[in-house]
Amino acid sequence: MLLLVGSIPFDTPQDVFEKFGAPLGRFLSAMPDGEVGPRSHWISRIHYQVFAGHPELEILARPRPDNGVERLFPHDNTDRWQFKVRDGVARVRFGDAGWRLGFARDAVNSYFVFQTLKERGVLPRHLRFQVSMPMVNSALPPRVFPVAGDLDKIKPGFEAALRAEVAKIVEKNPGQGPRHSVGTARPRCRTSTAPSRSCRVRGRSSATCRRFATSRRIFRRTLRSAITLCFGTLGGWPRFQPDTLSETVKLANAFLAASGRRVDWIHIPLLDTGDEAFFAPLAELKHGGTAVYLGAIHNMERFHERVAMARKYLPEFGLAAYCGFGRHPVSELPGILDDHLKAAQGVA
Repeated sequence: MLLLVGSIPFDTPQDVFEKFGAPLGRFLSAMPDGEVGPRSHWISRIHYQVFAGHPELEILARPRPDNGVERLFPHDNTDRWQFKVRDGVARVRFGDAGWRLGFARDAVNSYFVFQTLKERGVLPRHLRFQVSMPMVNSALPPRVFPVAGDLDKIKPGFEAALRAEVAKIVEKNPGQGPRHSVGTARPRCRTSTAPSRSCRVRGRSSATCRRFATSRRIFRRTLRSAITLCFGTLGGWPRFQPDTLSETVKLANAFLAASGRRVDWIHIPLLDTGDEAFFAPLAELKHGGTAVYLGAIHNMERFHERVAMARKYLPEFGLAAYCGFGRHPVSELPGILDDHLKAAQGVA
């Protein structure tokens, strides 16, 4: 089986469903709408569409312009939006519940196209509709809110806004029960050579428990849920290059243990390496009944080497790319599609 993490930078969801969903559908269990338009910039889209216009937030920094022309999303890791909570604001709140962040509106519109193409036979009937959302700590990192104490003021309101978006998606598409939809949490996996704080302690670290406690509150039990880990693509992939998957597996185990509910699948990226030490920690993955997808589909000259090495430590897994394709030029998408077809057919 294959997994598409989310972003596929065509112009419309229909393009995504027809050009990726139709040829890959038989290998997929769920299909995203490509996170087209502003969503291809992932959390940066929230920064410029939601935070930049919020009356209780003040802009400290914005991405560098291009030859004097405004730019809404960062060039690289040195370029970013930054905000502070305005003086006198004790808690940032978001109005227009269910619609304020934009996920529900996009999902409702895309789901209509998705269902129509299923009815026409363009997409296979078994496919579920996949909606991906960044979790609170991914959208609200300290580098974006650098003033001490500000994150405590904005996180509760942002979490409430995310919950409202999920509720609105279910309300407007009542057919999206457990048979039809996937809620996907996409926390960033910062497993560089310096382990993250949540990976430095044993078992269910308090940091990770707090992260997934948020997910438990946001995603309903009636929805299928998933976790996608990523090494980062802003400024070029991979932003983080761990020597092994040890910290990534610890983070995945902590998320799964703290989830408090069934997690239907988890995605773990793979670097372009054949070093056995990199793959060995997969043997420690405590996935239980959760399906695992490994991000092995890249640099196809060494694809089979990565798959064979991973199978030494994790006998069963599905395949995916290391992340979404939102930062790839559209001209590369035919090659990416071909890589996925080769991966699915070759491994099968």
